[in-house]
Amino acid sequence: MQRPDFFTLENGAKAPLPFSDAEYDKRLVELRKHMADQNLDAVWFTSMQNIAYYSGFLYCAFGRPYGCIVTPHRCVTVSANIDLGQPWRRSHGENVIYTDWRRGNYLRAVQSITSNAKRIGIENDHMNLELHSKIRAAFPESELADVSGAIMKMRMVKSDEEIALIREGARIADHGGEAIRAAIREGTREIDVAMAGRDAMELEIARSHPDSEIRDSWVWFQSGINTDGAHNPVTTRKLEMGDILSLNTFPMISAYYTALERTLFLGEPDKRSLAIWEANVAAHERGIELIKPGIKCSEICAELNALFAERDLLQYRTFGYGHSFGILSHYYGREAGLELREDIDTVLEPGMVVSMEPMLTLPEGQAGAGGYREHDILVVGEDGAENITKFPYGPEHNIIN
Repeated sequence: MQRPDFFTLENGAKAPLPFSDAEYDKRLVELRKHMADQNLDAVWFTSMQNIAYYSGFLYCAFGRPYGCIVTPHRCVTVSANIDLGQPWRRSHGENVIYTDWRRGNYLRAVQSITSNAKRIGIENDHMNLELHSKIRAAFPESELADVSGAIMKMRMVKSDEEIALIREGARIADHGGEAIRAAIREGTREIDVAMAGRDAMELEIARSHPDSEIRDSWVWFQSGINTDGAHNPVTTRKLEMGDILSLNTFPMISAYYTALERTLFLGEPDKRSLAIWEANVAAHERGIELIKPGIKCSEICAELNALFAERDLLQYRTFGYGHSFGILSHYYGREAGLELREDIDTVLEPGMVVSMEPMLTLPEGQAGAGGYREHDILVVGEDGAENITKFPYGPEHNIIN
């Protein structure tokens, strides 16, 4: 039996994608303009975020390479045979399937698309050394050029369709937050509270976005010492009266990340804890006021640093004050050029979507120990920013007795 190295199979009809064909075409037009400006014959995407951004297909790697090849006239996803027709159905454009029968078939499939490309754009911030060396061997006559920074900048300004989807994510994050709040009681395990929030969000996504891929939504619900890190996993710890709590919901609609994060207390907080919490809320509210077009990320950071320094709390700040939204999750994607940190001088502009999320963490053994964090999502407009997070924050709302 002669088995192919790669093949095409249009198995079924195209599935509804998160965005319109016109939206994907607009993204490709912008990319091809960059390709023409940089004299690129093709761009070879390997990351989950960029393949999804330009084609709509979000792959599940399981150790296999995937790709999306964009040329002046084609957009082709390259997928493993284990997925068969699903990448075709969920791709804007063409699809080529490579087989496992012979090593190197992934590269042979890409060669069939790029043909005589002399200059190929790749993602240096995603491609590992092994794949890079294989590409050098398979394309000895081609020059490889990094496009990761330029593509990230393109993704940082959201379209109207993207912002509409992000708004939905913010709404569903709030919905999950309400389910979590209702599940909090003394003696309940973190995992039980987290499952209540996750189930509520997935059911709402299934109801309001029935054509989307239902996967990857999650909750981090942390208590006591487990609140010290923003990304600490859920445990089986049982809630105790007096605990500081951290509510974090992350609904994923077709690879688009949104988040809600809130500090709560089970029972009345002590005086020191209340003071820390109120200081973090003050920074949160001031940060929301600062987000507007024309301000640098570093300028927002500097002002909030000064606010914490005045209260002798700056040493307890654990990370930057916010970040961009879009195609990302806890295991893929990041628009690092739009983070509210000291070393980022990106100027906010209309169409950007950023969080405001100050966090203070005091270690065990100190009065007020624990992690305090509030998180809202803001859409930057022409004159200011709109806060699309509606779940209330602060001591007047989130002390549970």
